[in-house]
Amino acid sequence: MNDQTPIIRLKGIGEKTSGLFQKLGVATVGGLLRHYPRDYERFCAPVPISQAAPGEICAVCAEVAQVPVVREGRNLTMLHVVVKDASASMLLIFFNMVYLKNSFKSGVSYVFRGLVQSRGTARLMEQPKIFSPLQYESRMETIQPCYALTKGLTNQSVQKAVKQALSFYEWEEEYYPAPLVQRYGLVSRREAVCGVHFPEDDEKWKQARRRLVFDEFFDFLFFLRQNRDLAFSLPNGYPMEETGGCARFLRQLPFRLTGAQEKVWEEIQEDLSGTGCMNRLIQGDVGSGKTIVALLALLLCVQSGYQGAFMAPTEVLAMQHYQSFRTYTDRYGLPFRPVLLTGSMTAKQKREARLGIESGEVNLVIGTHALIQEKILFRCLALAITDEQHRFGVRQREQLAGKGNVPHILVMSATPIPRTLAIILYGDLHLSVIHELPQNRLPIKSCVVNTSYRHKAYEFLAREIKAGRQAYVICPMVDEGEAVHLENVMQYTRKLKATLPEEIRLASLHGKMKPAEKNRIMEAFSAGQIDLLVSTTVVEVGIDVPNASVMLVENAERFGLAQLHQLRGRVGRGLHQSYCIFVSTKETKETMARLNILTKSGDGFWIASEDLKLRGPGDLFGIRQSGDFAFRMGDIYQDMDILRQASEAVDSVFEAQEYPPLRRHILAQSSGDRSTGADLSPDDGNMVDFRSI
Repeated sequence: MNDQTPIIRLKGIGEKTSGLFQKLGVATVGGLLRHYPRDYERFCAPVPISQAAPGEICAVCAEVAQVPVVREGRNLTMLHVVVKDASASMLLIFFNMVYLKNSFKSGVSYVFRGLVQSRGTARLMEQPKIFSPLQYESRMETIQPCYALTKGLTNQSVQKAVKQALSFYEWEEEYYPAPLVQRYGLVSRREAVCGVHFPEDDEKWKQARRRLVFDEFFDFLFFLRQNRDLAFSLPNGYPMEETGGCARFLRQLPFRLTGAQEKVWEEIQEDLSGTGCMNRLIQGDVGSGKTIVALLALLLCVQSGYQGAFMAPTEVLAMQHYQSFRTYTDRYGLPFRPVLLTGSMTAKQKREARLGIESGEVNLVIGTHALIQEKILFRCLALAITDEQHRFGVRQREQLAGKGNVPHILVMSATPIPRTLAIILYGDLHLSVIHELPQNRLPIKSCVVNTSYRHKAYEFLAREIKAGRQAYVICPMVDEGEAVHLENVMQYTRKLKATLPEEIRLASLHGKMKPAEKNRIMEAFSAGQIDLLVSTTVVEVGIDVPNASVMLVENAERFGLAQLHQLRGRVGRGLHQSYCIFVSTKETKETMARLNILTKSGDGFWIASEDLKLRGPGDLFGIRQSGDFAFRMGDIYQDMDILRQASEAVDSVFEAQEYPPLRRHILAQSSGDRSTGADLSPDDGNMVDFRSI
């Protein structure tokens, strides 16, 4: 078996199961082996209830102390079970599992395993797993992988398929030169893949993960290096000179550009009027005003007689940008003739848009990845802008640039990456930074709390919604089967429906939904037809709702600070005071100190820097912080040292590609057979939210 072997060739996988795997984006054996665990479960020995620490995943061996009680809520049934051992008692809460009421036998001991929470002085577990003492003993001291799932597919069936694939897979020879392997202490590819799926212990897992992260970074950076020298040497085929139109527009605006915005605008003008083709990244915090600078660049472009393109990561955000450009055009008499182009448009709408683009009647195209489809032909594309570029990846950016005769490239990113890392990750782009926020922005009030604060938080959400505002709740998981100790969107939505007033309109959103359904929900929320949106991090980019004033983030300790700051940027975009509540299930001093960094500043770059100082490079918090770059496993923050080493390795081998296995590997990556490297394509639905042991 190899990478391209269909998954249906595995024993026990028929048409139905194969279809379920394909919902996860897994169609081949190679895809299955790259379907890395989201999390791991460690089955430690049971502890007395009195020693079960809130915020920790524990197992307790106990008997049922009272007759279980059923409590009804709106759209939710809760079973309350009090259990006890010799040291103390504990409350267990099961949602929509009334059938368990008659399953517990008097005088019989069970092992209950789950996340311990506190409610005053009492301890409780929600939805714990139940084992007999013998069942639990057989799992003790093992590390079990937990995979992203879909309805109908169990974690056990994925484990079984992966074990079978590992047994029959034909491993390729080592493609790195031996000195490189020794210098960076890399285990073999086979050890890495086996060790990350079924680790024997912590150390073997770390070695396995290190190799896979190194591979991802190496492939990504090698591709950048291939393009860097060419990008910086291209001549300016579309020179542009400011003749006063942009200055007049700036004088008409009801606000002044910040000093940082003016500096970046000057750098862009120098690029566009210079001898070389522009390849520039604008890095600016959430709300720093990157879009108005992009508008100025596009205005200069169309005033010079050329076409411009603006690509956004989601249809909703593309629509919002389109409406914003139309508003500016009508209000200030700008010469834009814009058109919207997205995947959900009808064939007739797309055809009409294409004709306008090809004829030159349209001078500004705003859309999603539909812009890089082969059927779209520009008459004179001179400037291509991508918003939140990392959501597309390098290949898509290259495709968009290929629509013109080497157009200028401008990239915008709100990810707060320290400059040293940005230089590595955006090696084919010149870097500009907007490091200050407009003065009229109200700072978002943030707090970090434990799980005992939840009900007060719900009351606060209800008050804000009653006052006419909207709110988000962010959960790390989609379904309850993925990781029992983490909050998930589906169950949390049911819980809120049972808890909050009936008049509050709730909806859920996650990356496993079909694009049309996601767009429908985001549009409804944007239009004010939904009061409270329970979502995964899919809302991190792609939706701008000025009326949203509150965000509650569950399991905040499981996210990186940079990502939490990005999420927080979804509120505070309007005139109303906004709030962000970070709920942590871990109450350790270190965890709370780390999260409280978010309450001290709204500067994403400072937050990212402090995060690195606090934990030090290489520490593993069990956090995936930079899903923005679509690495399956690597995280540019926690894996900063590996990123630097991979960059060194690329430099050392770039000029010496005579090693045949490495040359074959590079050719395979360039041709699209990304069997080992980073997935550079957009994937906000099945992005692996990788977590350490």
